[in-house]
Amino acid sequence: MRVIREPKVYLVGRQQTDPAAIERFLADHGLSWSTDTAVGAEALCEMAGRLCYMSFGQGRKSNAEYLANLIEMEHGSVLEHSVWNVLITGVSRSFTHELVRHRAGFGYSQLSQRYVDESTADFVEPDCIASDPALHEIWLGAIQHAHQAYCQLVERLLARFADEPSLTLRRKLARQAARSVLPNATETKIFVTANGRAWRHFIEMRASEHAEVEIRRVALMILRLLQREAPNLFGDYRIERLPDGTEVARTAHRKV
Repeated sequence: MRVIREPKVYLVGRQQTDPAAIERFLADHGLSWSTDTAVGAEALCEMAGRLCYMSFGQGRKSNAEYLANLIEMEHGSVLEHSVWNVLITGVSRSFTHELVRHRAGFGYSQLSQRYVDESTADFVEPDCIASDPALHEIWLGAIQHAHQAYCQLVERLLARFADEPSLTLRRKLARQAARSVLPNATETKIFVTANGRAWRHFIEMRASEHAEVEIRRVALMILRLLQREAPNLFGDYRIERLPDGTEVARTAHRKV
């Protein structure tokens, strides 16, 4: 059993364009267009926006200018064509309970406590508890007690379901019942897919001073990642430090 205090975010998937298909479309319609971005998500959002008005080769020339205008005009639906896949680890079940409330534009696949043995589980400790030795001892004692109870329950439940011929089902029956004693602090892993508009909404809701501490930290990590990946889509956010030392994200273009 380990105590975890820092989450990790891995960018595991990003879009790419199909230049040949784009050229076929342009040729079929007597159009000429090129973009100055090498980021697939940015190029696809620009292409989608230009399609609405058949404005290929007209108006704003750079991708940055084009997307900045879309964001300023709040044409957020065009941003739904950009997609990123991230894998988040070192977070608590409390975190994922909040994360999965974001439904529109999101997809999730989370570690299953019915199939995965949590006898080797890790646990996520809040900073405000970790920083106080007395609070840490109370927290650690509660975690250890719950974890020990889980292991004992699994062992006895496996014996109770001994007549079940399928080992996989026997384990599932034991683990799904025993997990009821595990706390929200239990570490989990979750695969998340979301489009650009959905990520912006998530950042505005969760990288706020009103958000819970753990999810705010992850939201800021994702923002920094996406700003490196697609600055033309997320560059309008600025990260500010509050008097208590924590950070928040702000933008002049909310609810795009």
